[in-house]
Amino acid sequence: MAMKSLSPVPKLLLSTTPSSVLSSDKNFFFVDFVGLYCKSKRTRRRLRGHSSSSTSRASPLSRISSVRAVIDLERVHDKDLSSPSYLKPQVANLEDILSERGACGVGFIANLDNIPSHGVVKDALIALGCMEHRGGCGADNDSGDGSGLMSSIPWDFFNVWAKEQGLAPFDKLHTGVGMIFLPQEDTYMQEAKQVIENIFEKEGLEILGWRDVPVNAPIVGKNARETMPNIQQVFVKIAKDDSTDDIERELYICRKLIERAVAAETWGTELYFCSLSNQTIVYKGMLRSEVLGLFYLDLQNELYTSPFAIYHRRYSTNTSPRWPLAQPMRFLGHNGEINTIQGNLNWMQSREASLKSSVWNGRENEIRPFGNPRGSDSANLDSAAEILIRSGRTPEEALMILVPEAYKNHPTLSIKYPEVLDFYDYYKGQMEAWDGPALLLFSDGKTVGACLDRNGLRPARYWRTSDNFVYVASEVGVVPVDEAKVTMKGRLGPGMMIAADLVNGQVYENTEVKKRVSSLYPYGKWTKENLRFLKPVNFKSSTVMENEEILRTQQAFGYSSEDVQMVIESMASQGKEPTFCMGDDIPLAGLSQRPHMLYDYFKQRFAQVTNPAIDPLREGLVMSLEVNIGKRGNILELGPENASQVILSNPVLNEGGIEELMKDTYLKPKVLSTFFDIRKGVEGSLQKALYNLCEAADDAVRSGSQLLILSDRTDSLEPTRPAIPIMLAVGAVHQHLIQNGLRMSASIVADTAQCFSTHQFACLIGYGASAVCPYLALETCRQWRLSNKTVALMRNGKIPTVTIEQAQKNYTKAVNAGLLKILSKMGISLLSSYCGAQIFEIYGLGKEVVDLAFTGSVSKISGLTFDELARETLSFWVKAFSEDTTKRLENFGFIQFRPGGEYHSNNPEMSKLLHKAVREKSETAYAVYQQHLANRPVNVLRDLLEFKSDRAPIPVGKVEPAVSIVQRFCTGGMSLGAISRETHEAIAIAMNRIGGKSNSGEGGEDPIRWKPLTDVVDGYSPTLPHLKGLQNGDIATSAIKQVASGRFGVTPTFLVNADQLEIKVAQGAKPGEGGQLPGKKVSAYIARLRSSKPGVPLISPPPHHDIYSIEDLAQLIFDLHQINPNAKVSVKLVAEAGIGTVASGVAKGNADIIQISGHDGGTGASPISSIKHAGGPWELGLTETHQTLIDNGLRERVILRVDGGLKSGVDVLMAAAMGADEYGFGSLAMIATGCVMARICHTNNCPVGVASQREELRARFPGVPGDLVNYFLYVAEEVRGILAQLGYSKLDDIIGRTELLKPRDISLVKTQHLDLSYLLSSVGVPSMSSTEIRKQEVHTNGPVLDDDILEDPLVKDAIENEKVVDKTVKICNIDRAACGRVAGVIANKYGDTGFAGQVNLTFLGSAGQSFGCFLIPGMNIRLIGEANDYVGKGMAGGEIVVTPVDKIGFVPEEATIVGNTCLYGATGGQIFARGKAGERFAVRNSLAEAVVEGTGDHCCEYMTGGCVVVLGKVGRNVAAGMTGGLAYLLDEDDTLLPKINREIVKIQRVTAPAGELQLKSLIEAHVEKTGSSKGEAILKEWEKYLPLFWQLVPPSEEDTPEASAAYVRTATGEVTFQSA
Repeated sequence: MAMKSLSPVPKLLLSTTPSSVLSSDKNFFFVDFVGLYCKSKRTRRRLRGHSSSSTSRASPLSRISSVRAVIDLERVHDKDLSSPSYLKPQVANLEDILSERGACGVGFIANLDNIPSHGVVKDALIALGCMEHRGGCGADNDSGDGSGLMSSIPWDFFNVWAKEQGLAPFDKLHTGVGMIFLPQEDTYMQEAKQVIENIFEKEGLEILGWRDVPVNAPIVGKNARETMPNIQQVFVKIAKDDSTDDIERELYICRKLIERAVAAETWGTELYFCSLSNQTIVYKGMLRSEVLGLFYLDLQNELYTSPFAIYHRRYSTNTSPRWPLAQPMRFLGHNGEINTIQGNLNWMQSREASLKSSVWNGRENEIRPFGNPRGSDSANLDSAAEILIRSGRTPEEALMILVPEAYKNHPTLSIKYPEVLDFYDYYKGQMEAWDGPALLLFSDGKTVGACLDRNGLRPARYWRTSDNFVYVASEVGVVPVDEAKVTMKGRLGPGMMIAADLVNGQVYENTEVKKRVSSLYPYGKWTKENLRFLKPVNFKSSTVMENEEILRTQQAFGYSSEDVQMVIESMASQGKEPTFCMGDDIPLAGLSQRPHMLYDYFKQRFAQVTNPAIDPLREGLVMSLEVNIGKRGNILELGPENASQVILSNPVLNEGGIEELMKDTYLKPKVLSTFFDIRKGVEGSLQKALYNLCEAADDAVRSGSQLLILSDRTDSLEPTRPAIPIMLAVGAVHQHLIQNGLRMSASIVADTAQCFSTHQFACLIGYGASAVCPYLALETCRQWRLSNKTVALMRNGKIPTVTIEQAQKNYTKAVNAGLLKILSKMGISLLSSYCGAQIFEIYGLGKEVVDLAFTGSVSKISGLTFDELARETLSFWVKAFSEDTTKRLENFGFIQFRPGGEYHSNNPEMSKLLHKAVREKSETAYAVYQQHLANRPVNVLRDLLEFKSDRAPIPVGKVEPAVSIVQRFCTGGMSLGAISRETHEAIAIAMNRIGGKSNSGEGGEDPIRWKPLTDVVDGYSPTLPHLKGLQNGDIATSAIKQVASGRFGVTPTFLVNADQLEIKVAQGAKPGEGGQLPGKKVSAYIARLRSSKPGVPLISPPPHHDIYSIEDLAQLIFDLHQINPNAKVSVKLVAEAGIGTVASGVAKGNADIIQISGHDGGTGASPISSIKHAGGPWELGLTETHQTLIDNGLRERVILRVDGGLKSGVDVLMAAAMGADEYGFGSLAMIATGCVMARICHTNNCPVGVASQREELRARFPGVPGDLVNYFLYVAEEVRGILAQLGYSKLDDIIGRTELLKPRDISLVKTQHLDLSYLLSSVGVPSMSSTEIRKQEVHTNGPVLDDDILEDPLVKDAIENEKVVDKTVKICNIDRAACGRVAGVIANKYGDTGFAGQVNLTFLGSAGQSFGCFLIPGMNIRLIGEANDYVGKGMAGGEIVVTPVDKIGFVPEEATIVGNTCLYGATGGQIFARGKAGERFAVRNSLAEAVVEGTGDHCCEYMTGGCVVVLGKVGRNVAAGMTGGLAYLLDEDDTLLPKINREIVKIQRVTAPAGELQLKSLIEAHVEKTGSSKGEAILKEWEKYLPLFWQLVPPSEEDTPEASAAYVRTATGEVTFQSA
């Protein structure tokens, strides 16, 4: 390690265990914990004097991890050895996909005159250096995750080399250049070159020469060097073709043939073509971005010239990145994550048989396969684009097909560009969208461009200069540009594209590009003549079956009375999914003693960190449930016949709908019945039936059927012919057709009784069904509506009155809304992309079942075989035929606890025993509680394990004391709002007494809780009069303060008063979703803490605003370390497959703590399907996280914390053995303080005042802090007892020691085939003890600009003595979160509002992300230049002014000056920006006031207060979820109204004098501070402009003086800013 890699973190020391090499115990080694810190010259300059006393040693840790990276690669090779299988269709495997995920910083520079220069390459390398913080570093802190550069081929440079070699100059038109990674080992390298040469010769290409690419190897990081390939270039001549397209096609065929030829070789995966082209060349590697230009000597040569360059910096969440996965790829540089990748790969593979085009002259077979599940999502998207482009499409067209925009209900497109809509409509049925956040840069050498996904969830800014250069980048400020030369500045909004045509020197902005592409063919004519819409068919108005028959059918198909009453009837009555609370505490389906439907073995996957969830309620405009049914033609050939399909508006069909489809002669529908025959016994019967079903499907498709209807309808149920679980039937047929190349020829529809809940619909669609007809669920709705009970309830007004048709419509509506929510959790917008994408994990099904029907899905613990599944199905089926079956449905008790029903781990008996133990402080009572837990049925995975030890027991007295064990305990993040103030404070006081940590949850904290109590008499304190059992010295502060997506109550003082700050990315009970605090729970007290209005519901969005990608989460971690450098930052994740990869990214993002929650966590309110069907067990999540972090050398960087259903010392020790350092208790902490598990938290009627805001119920709260203290001490004593039995004296010694666990000898009812080997596997333990990891210093941001500001004596004096100071500072894009630390210092000393001085700072340049975050009153900052995302994030006061520099070549109000998501969660202050803002401006703003001159989509989203003025155009979906505050929008051309989301706000002209005054004074302030010419023009002609403003008013603001003209008389004299 050279001295420079020490730079950023002088503070952090890790001691390593002394070994023979490092014998003295004073040896420390340094690790740069700022995986995201830009190591530029400037940083190092600031560092002098910071790290003088350090010497550096290579760490044993990084040695281990790099060795391991090599082993890993070998493991990958072994997989690829079976050569014939390479060409067989391979289904995408989720394991492969999950191990490679990345996010990044990208950009391009292009010269429109197409003049090559070395300056372009140099600028691209500078820009890369400024992107360093958008990438990640490996455990050796020197191997980057990858960076690269694509340019046109520098022929002059290569000709000089050719001359030196004695070769003739290259013929530009007929020469191809390959940039190749070859195997390291010499013999393999020669073999590889031989294969390449043979294939070129066979194809008739002449090899002109090989060139060793000169590199500076010592500069590469250690891990990267071990896998560094041999890098060479090959030059070939293609004499037979003259057109560029033909030459590129020929080179493409050669590359594909070479890839196939080497697939079987041991070194096959070590050969990789970065590029092979006549137009472009790619230089890339596993390098930090600033090293790329130093590593490849070619890039430093003045003769290396190009008219354009695309650059890319990768941040791979996985830390064993591979050289080939660096980007750019061959066409694309991709920043983002494709969420639907598994489905996309499967569909691409299904397409292989049908892809044909005359340009290939019959050679299509030689260029397959088109995808590779082991490549990254970017590599696969690149392959898909490549096949389209090489088949004759333009790059822009290819990307419009693969990544379409949200074109439905798009005001601009539908009015001005209808042909673009036709293009998208035509391709919607041809190609499922590659859905997910993506900024894509592309080039084929002639065009260079960029496009953004439909949600716009990646930043992209562009600018053009007068000397004809165009720049696109993830951030502004990455390249030094003379502002006077800039003629245009903008940003790409959602779905937008920009393309530079280098040949003709033109730049085409979004709609021009799309208009050109969509005018090439008569798409509109084709779709009008061939696309057929399924017209809505009326619902039936009476039941089809008798009541008795309905009951029998429900029994046979596994319905329970809960399913009917709580799910189906509730949806029919309310039109929405039912809510419940408290989490899922029943056994996993595979462990349960009761039969479950097959769906219950599947858990929905959800987005966390690497990609964002989206909000289906407030951002539904990007989502669609439309499905196309019918054959998908050959996408390479255009024609009207490809459009011949039927469109369904949503996937839920009623009986009439399916009858209509049956009549469609074009589709030739075929009904396949799904039953299996058990007359010859159960063994083998189900499997045989599935094989027969697949054969029948195969025959039907080959005979021309384009629609397969899998149906379990029958005239009468037969005891010996049970129905195949429909999900199994759909999955098996879907997979069979894929593997036989027939899947594109037909659609699958399920006509079934076995589907009634949203999760079940999602499962069927996710595994291949295009639509579902839930005939029994609809029949159940009709039966419910006609029943006497329902009629009586409606008559008495107990439930809303609905007709029988309305009930079914409500049910369908609820299912559709639920489907949107399930899609959105994974960040997927289109049902057509979700179909077949298999976004699930399996818990409890064996390999044979998964391989046949759910190929490629993860099933870590294996489980049921076909025969065991058949028996489970049969156990439902027989109920319909037994004599003693009761006259009503059985209640299985899966949702609510009931005696005789399914076991619930949080049951009344358990809570009674616990209350007795903690209230009487009785050890014997705690022993009874322990016994109760020990005797419970198997409930969670850890119940299948027990401890074993190789040591003799020791006396308990020798084990570490309970007081040190309890310090590892925390309580869950329960918000004050979901639970009562009494509960919240009692828990906090108890945790502070024992030295553990309580969690504030979302919603801020009352400052009264931050001081120790000194006024307690007889257990009561006047400070907290509602609590009892207090002692002097108690303090009610929460050590962990939560920062969640709603940012309620997150003020600078809240942040500086925390010991730890927790970023809540997901919640166990509803991962991937937001929440809502109902208005009735928002009391005056809670409204005050959350800066909102009493009685107004508060929406917490899904976590997608500043934690929507790994680099943005890293930025939020940076922001929090910035304002409070003494608080550790934790990130809360929920267990799912692939979480290890995510956690690695979080560790590299500089988090101090990672918390893994299980799916069984509690909740105040959540949809039933989310509680039951999302997330995984923490045992698997923790194991995967711990092992992946160790594998990647990152485990020592973070504390691992786990929570979810922990109840006892046994649970704590199990978690410890699996790798956890700290342990979280949620529901149990509530039970210990008095909760009685009534399970009605979501109703605000908690009988003991634990989860209610009603005064009279809160008065009943029984708990005292001492109860919880007793509970945790008992748990700690239990831990000590077990440790003593195992022979260990401290927890440290068993953490991560899975060898202390063994499977329990226990027989499960359903299956003997569970496989626990994953939980018992071990990859070693960290090199530091758990205590050392927990006692580490807080990770630092390294030296930052704020340190320089705070060191200025004048600034110090101003803060210390409340004086005024003015200072000017230069800033650039790597200076992130500027002013955050200054605000923290002030907040620490004076609180949020106490500072009377003034700190006035002027910054010059391009500010990095989060400029002015957490600003505090008394700070006035001015930026002359421009800023990136998150300006004013969380600001609480003060003022931010952003204006362009004086001499500019563009019009300020037309240019973008600040990025996305500005003012997120602001609680005060003002911001004035002379120019436009990006997407989501003022999202969740509570009280700040702002003036800007234009915004992107989703302006004022979730706003709860404050005032926003926009003097220009806005994007779509304004004011979605806006429940408070006011907005004034200027509408000069009458285009605003369709862009407003009218769900909540009303739109009116500015009529109230107070409103006019508010608007005018804000514009006056804006003009005064920014010199805005737009503002000046408005004020000059105020009478003309005032009527052009619209005022947006949420209901909570309707009666304020600003919004209501009726207030005039009462308040004319004094108009107060009511919103402030």
